Amino acid sequence: MAAISAHGLTKHYGGGRRETTPTIRALDDVSLEVLEGEIFGFLGPNGSGKSTFIRLLLGFLHATAGRATVLGLDSDVDSVAIRARTGYLPGGVALYDGLTGEGQLDYLAALAGRPSVRRAELCDRLELSRETLRRPIRDYSRGMRQKIGIVQALQHDPELAILDEPSEGLDPLMQRAFYDILGEVRAAGRTVFFSSHVLSEVERVCDRVAVVREGRLVALEDVGTLLARRRRHVEITVVGPPPDLSGVHGVTGLAVEGSRITCSLEGDPAPFLAALARSTIADILIEPARLEDAFLELYQAGAKARGGVSGGNGTAGAAMRESAPGESAPGESAPGESPLGETRR
Repeated sequence: MAAISAHGLTKHYGGGRRETTPTIRALDDVSLEVLEGEIFGFLGPNGSGKSTFIRLLLGFLHATAGRATVLGLDSDVDSVAIRARTGYLPGGVALYDGLTGEGQLDYLAALAGRPSVRRAELCDRLELSRETLRRPIRDYSRGMRQKIGIVQALQHDPELAILDEPSEGLDPLMQRAFYDILGEVRAAGRTVFFSSHVLSEVERVCDRVAVVREGRLVALEDVGTLLARRRRHVEITVVGPPPDLSGVHGVTGLAVEGSRITCSLEGDPAPFLAALARSTIADILIEPARLEDAFLELYQAGAKARGGVSGGNGTAGAAMRESAPGESAPGESAPGESPLGETRR
């Protein structure tokens, strides 16, 4: 069954009665399904529509067009029931500075209405000691606040965890602990949907990934399939005559300079390796497929027809990154925001 199903989901802002009001297409005709028991990555630079999609799923926003179901429930009509059965971590988590970490977790557990069966284990895994949990949130670093956000989203062992930029602010050791937790959630038959622009974490933990650009879905693939499609850089040093690689399936950009050969390799490497079999190879380098390269190729291919490589708030190459930043100083919640970053109504 599908834990999440979206059909033509669209969210536009502006375009009101005044002709001068521009229409902002935050999300445009996105259709996808997330299967029960998988870790699904929603990948794109900042400003590409990831958080808008999540807020539509949870009923915090209403779609301009299209519809979505979560755990078989309509995201517009049954949003309260959906939130009771899911764990949600928003991007830029906002907490009550006057509460202790323990008090914040108690408060959010009461809102969920389900026992916190995993809290002690998660706090231990994320190194949130009893002493730390008794301190007020105002004294927490950004990374500590993020840990509290992760615990509150998973402490009641939800059927579906929806996580928006979950590793933001975690140091590398805590990132590793978090990835292990996600793997165990999947092993228990739960579903995880998370958005990210940290390419390495999507590559590491996800079963499938959707790639969005400027609010539109540009790819929906198994991670392995997406990696297999990208071009790998190859450098070869031969002894004697170089092999004839022209016309070999998957080989492009071939250049031969004496004993040194460079090219790009896409897809199944078997024909390429067969073509090398009769040559004496002194050295060979085949770069491993990286999700970053596959992602950027998708963005560049889509942007050629639009006159540039755009990624919402900046270029795709600048917006995407390989690892999350370390912990930073604590920040204040924005005025008018409730816990977990959702605007009060």
